[in-house]
Amino acid sequence: MADNKEFEKEKLISPIGRYRGEFTPEHLAFNANLQEFASRVSLLCGLETGGKIPPEDAYKEIKRLWNQLKESKKALLDQQQERPELPPDE
Repeated sequence: MADNKEFEKEKLISPIGRYRGEFTPEHLAFNANLQEFASRVSLLCGLETGGKIPPEDAYKEIKRLWNQLKESKKALLDQQQERPELPPDE
């Protein structure tokens, strides 16, 4: 029962939308990373606006998250490898 409540709380705090773009495993993984970035930036903005963290800390954390997202893009999208063609069904 506790696991279900934690799952529901996580869905409320960090909702993840369905992916509707061209499907590849790389696109799906990058989309998840992008949504996580957006969720965390939103949370940081709320904390800074509410006076819970100083602007400099919010900026540094957003910059760190941005660099992680850039690395994710490089690894997942910029260097996509050719996929081997499957043999035709016989």
